[in-house]
Amino acid sequence: MKIIVSAGGTGGHIYPALAIIEKFKEKDKNLEVIYIGTHNRMEKDIVPKQNIKYEQLEIYGFSKKLIGRDIKNLFLIRKAYKKCLRIMKKFKPDVVIGVGGYVTYPVIKAANKLKIKTFIHEQNSIPGKSNVVLSRLASLVGVSFEGSKKYFRQAKKVVYTGNPSGNRALKATKVNIKELGFNPKEKLVIVVAGSLGSATLNAKFKDFLKVAEEVKFQVLYITGNSHYDEFVKDEKFSKNVIVKPYLDNLVGVMKSADLLISRAGAGIITEALALELPAIYIPSPFVAGNHQYYNALELKKKNAAYLLEEKDFNGKLLIALINNILYDKEKYYELKHNIKKMSVINSADTIYNEIKDLVK
Repeated sequence: MKIIVSAGGTGGHIYPALAIIEKFKEKDKNLEVIYIGTHNRMEKDIVPKQNIKYEQLEIYGFSKKLIGRDIKNLFLIRKAYKKCLRIMKKFKPDVVIGVGGYVTYPVIKAANKLKIKTFIHEQNSIPGKSNVVLSRLASLVGVSFEGSKKYFRQAKKVVYTGNPSGNRALKATKVNIKELGFNPKEKLVIVVAGSLGSATLNAKFKDFLKVAEEVKFQVLYITGNSHYDEFVKDEKFSKNVIVKPYLDNLVGVMKSADLLISRAGAGIITEALALELPAIYIPSPFVAGNHQYYNALELKKKNAAYLLEEKDFNGKLLIALINNILYDKEKYYELKHNIKKMSVINSADTIYNEIKDLVK
């Protein structure tokens, strides 16, 4: 079988795409795959390391502020579309799969033009603009949240698949936290501000990390690569705090953690659900459609996570909330039970089977 997969921008799009590819490889030893991504974002570094053929497109998201670049982008989208047509005519894929990000627009549009079957996947509870537009062209749409179906009323077919990132999380190698400098006998809290980091969240957490020695738990704080140097400059944090710019196998550390504090991106939520890891989600207020808030709200409604809005954040409140979760055994295990009920761990299999039926 031959497939083209496209996704870009953040780990929330890239890692589900890789999980889908892994499932296809598992099922089809003769699989041929091309990944189409951007020329300047995370996927250009991550995907080639997986020994997957990579084609890049120069394309940008529309900003409303950079008018000159937006005008240029109209021409770049057309150029990217033509490149996708050339790739597909030569490769002749059985199906083209879009897993989110603006880079998927010319890819799915080209596949539709060539009458190639297409599948798009939406990770968030509130879909991105590209997926809403592309759903009218796609042969099949997969969603991570049941409630997302209502946004795709013009799609030919919508199926609830869950998010395949959970499959990757379960397969990840568990990290011995002793290797990172932590005591395995003490509780570990991971704080991560999304795959790209967050300057605003980093600023809010600085004071919290300085007084963390007042508590019994340990903290692993992930700043994001681009924020690390500024974050640690001239700072001294509590002894029970370790700060890292990024971890390739963060999900392996999550397997050894007791609590996660993070933005509410679909990828990390799915990983935490798969690992039955209790979490406090602090949604980014700067994302399209405020979709992270609604991602976290879906879990909060089912008592499967805590939701803390950034505007309400303060260190004392957070410490009280952490203590309330970690040291109330009944509450902690009730939370894990509710998480287990929400977790979809066979998402990649569901997607594979739906696509196989699609291309028969």
